[in-house]
Amino acid sequence: MGSSHDQGEPSATELTSRQRYGQHLKRLREQAGMTQTELEAPCALSGSMIAHIEAGRRVPQLRDARKFDQLLPSEGFFEAYLPTLSVVPVAEHFAGALEAEQQAIAICEYAVSLVPGLLQIPEYARSVYEAQEPNYVPAEVDKRVVNRGHRAEILKSLSSPTVWFILNENVIRAQVGGPAVMAEQLKHIAWFGRSGRVRLQVVPHKAGAHATMNSMVSLMRFADAPPLAYVEGLYTGNLIDEPAMVQKCQDAYDLARAAALPSDASLDLLESVAEDYENER
Repeated sequence: MGSSHDQGEPSATELTSRQRYGQHLKRLREQAGMTQTELEAPCALSGSMIAHIEAGRRVPQLRDARKFDQLLPSEGFFEAYLPTLSVVPVAEHFAGALEAEQQAIAICEYAVSLVPGLLQIPEYARSVYEAQEPNYVPAEVDKRVVNRGHRAEILKSLSSPTVWFILNENVIRAQVGGPAVMAEQLKHIAWFGRSGRVRLQVVPHKAGAHATMNSMVSLMRFADAPPLAYVEGLYTGNLIDEPAMVQKCQDAYDLARAAALPSDASLDLLESVAEDYENER
């Protein structure tokens, strides 16, 4: 009789760090006599999300790891080992969203003030990072810019997700990095839109109040998991898996899409503003 390894199950040495992390969560949960459903409520996670973490398909957020440590006899394992699960170092509040983004089959994002990370050119990203730190270290900014570029690789893959961006007009009017950077940034976005790689719309200022004007939101769909929503504020972010709240985020996004210019008119606006920036050089 062959071993379990011979039958196709991975050995301990073949498991990824995420799978080992998930197996440890499952082992401690079962030792505590808890089902996934019973762990769901105190962690504010759905049972399906816990199942994905235990299978190594999802990475928990920092607050989730801390909750696991509080509820299970882990001796602080889940928070301590959380940083080892991310391939690309990012802000703690964004780690779970990055993992989901890389697995999504469809991404719909509304941007209220900044160009979405997937669309940022290096010069734009650098200006954003430098503005966030009063005493930034150039070498650290360089690393973050490179990491952001790696994240955008999903737009170039043959297995890329379907992507739809809605930009508030604020995004294209704020001169991040100055006129020259903005001209290149907007032309970069327009190229993606004209090529058909992404769907793009702009909510103009004249549209007035609309459902998502207070916050960015990213909605992600998956082939084998329920949809997720991600919202972000200053130094904070929240990955949402609760179905009713995800649906509310979807409804808000749909209302913003209804307020936006059609795709062709949005691209015309982007190119016109890019030309204006070029004339300011």
